[in-house]
Amino acid sequence: MKVLMLNGSPKANGNTARVLSEMQAIFEKEGVEVDYVQVGHLAVRGCTSCGACYKEGHCVIEDDIVNELAGKLAECDGMVVGSPVYYAAPNGTLVTVLNRLFYSAHFDKRMKVGAAMVVARRGGTTAAFDQLNKYFTISGMPVVSGQYWNMAHGARPGEVEQDGEGLQNARTVAANMVFLMRSIALGKERYGLPVREKGVWTNFIR
Repeated sequence: MKVLMLNGSPKANGNTARVLSEMQAIFEKEGVEVDYVQVGHLAVRGCTSCGACYKEGHCVIEDDIVNELAGKLAECDGMVVGSPVYYAAPNGTLVTVLNRLFYSAHFDKRMKVGAAMVVARRGGTTAAFDQLNKYFTISGMPVVSGQYWNMAHGARPGEVEQDGEGLQNARTVAANMVFLMRSIALGKERYGLPVREKGVWTNFIR
């Protein structure tokens, strides 16, 4: 088993990293390999809707990180995306990375497991959480739940330590994720992936 973890915070050792470390400890305890990448501090250009990825098989914007992550995502069984909350949304840099990653990586992502974790001082967590989950659900990736919505609270560095429930929930999400990845691996071995119908594209305006 292998998990790709993305830290969408610009701070390498902030509250988001602390929450993700709770999950990483569970993964390592269970023998799951972790590939941890911080992306929130990068200067990343947004998708230009050029469509070149459909011809070339990869994103043609030359900043390295998106295509590097595509290779990592292809190899993993699950993906964790952590982010601070800015104006009831994930970090904009993280959103830019995810937009290009999920748009340009055309390999089958079905049954790779996805989990989002968001951290805020107070509000906006559920909106940010919902936005991150949409990358998973449009890709056929099962979403991992915990014992509450996948969030923790803290503003100043280290303040998340006071949110015992949030840290516990992060550990619960990680444990549930390990179980789900293992269960899916057994299911794929015995039954294979569900048969996919030929895609139907219906525009609202024709």
